[in-house]
Amino acid sequence: MTSSPAKRLVVVGAGPGGFEAALTGAAAGLDVVLIERGKLGGTCLNWGCIPTKHLLAATLAVEGLAAQAKQKLASGTVTVDLAAVQAKKKKLLAATHSAMAATLKKAGIRLVTGNLAGVAPGVAQVAAGTDTEDIPFDALILALGSRAAAFPGVKPDGQAVLGVAPVLDFTTPPESLIIVGAGAIGLEITTIYHRLGTKVTMVDAAPRLAPAEDPDVSKVVAQIMRRLGVDARPGAKVESLVTEDGRAKLTLAGGEVLTAEKALVAIGRFAPTVVPGLAECGAVFADPSPNRAWIKTGDTLQTAPGIYAVGDCNGRVLLAHAAASQGVYAARHAAGQTSAPYAPGPIPGCYYGAPEIMRVGAIAAPGDLISEAAFVANPIAQAHADTAGFARVVWKDGKVAGITAVGHGASTMGTLATVIVSQAWTREQAEALVFPHPGLDETLKAALLGEVKAKA
Repeated sequence: MTSSPAKRLVVVGAGPGGFEAALTGAAAGLDVVLIERGKLGGTCLNWGCIPTKHLLAATLAVEGLAAQAKQKLASGTVTVDLAAVQAKKKKLLAATHSAMAATLKKAGIRLVTGNLAGVAPGVAQVAAGTDTEDIPFDALILALGSRAAAFPGVKPDGQAVLGVAPVLDFTTPPESLIIVGAGAIGLEITTIYHRLGTKVTMVDAAPRLAPAEDPDVSKVVAQIMRRLGVDARPGAKVESLVTEDGRAKLTLAGGEVLTAEKALVAIGRFAPTVVPGLAECGAVFADPSPNRAWIKTGDTLQTAPGIYAVGDCNGRVLLAHAAASQGVYAARHAAGQTSAPYAPGPIPGCYYGAPEIMRVGAIAAPGDLISEAAFVANPIAQAHADTAGFARVVWKDGKVAGITAVGHGASTMGTLATVIVSQAWTREQAEALVFPHPGLDETLKAALLGEVKAKA
């Protein structure tokens, strides 16, 4: 805790965490300076959450027509103009940047473009080209984000082996694409480019797809990848990934070689570069290695007195909405508006590919009490000819401790599921709520009211 409310707040990073922290600090009467080295909005807006959703939406009709055609209910083709989609995306992102800048200006926040070159007690040093500026602070909020992970032999080379940003900017889909990583990013980009006609091969060293999720979710994902014709290879260790003769060449352990026009490295996130002087100010790191130096924070999100770390850089939850929540709290704490520990409750996470995945709270372990329902009985999923998947509820002491769903529109259950888990609903509360019919949430209702049994 700070000994007294801050008057001067410096926020580093204008992604979801830093942007919300700056606005909250200004609303609390603090003198706020926001430092950003690149574009407003951070990874989420510019190279992650938002661009992928534009591409997923633009290609959705391809999947919808294919599902109806399989039932002999429709025929034809859908042609996606990827260059036009990219132009629209860029236009909307530019408009969002302008709106964010206007919001900062209206709030009286000074925006400084440059890199955080170092930190000393009460001073943040910013470098822009050959110029530097020392900016004093009473409180400092670090919203540094994270960076794409890479390992020796498996990292983008800017030729045929790429990171996420250039893959999201293709104006012509590649004829073939190797994706290393079967988490949220890998699965969403697999969905996008499969719909565009690209031959996609996905590999991951983990033993299953979507390895952070319920193993039964992974089974559904694998089933759908097989149905789509995606060559998905969990449990495949990559020895090397290089550009050779203008193409991506991937060598697996055991010697098998795969090639494609392009390859994407999507193997998780690393901590940002350690800031010079931060440790000397008392900051603590969760791991001393430079690649995984997540900033360790206490129950008020401080790593040292008056120095907060929010969002990805503290390694707690690498999600945009988690960062925004932490940014608001840190600014309020710095302003003296709260002294309570940070306690956000359960934080939902979603995958927006095919299939969609939603989870909040506990994942069921063997022996846990669960109830569940399949999407196959849901009228909306039936109408869309997309009935694979299920919703599952984890129970503890007669109350909901977690909800997972995988299948058509599963992400739309996220808000209601978060409310249910955060309020630890009983079966009686679920029975008392009237769910709309027909609706995807009816599968959630069926799961809440289903037979409770021990997970095998």
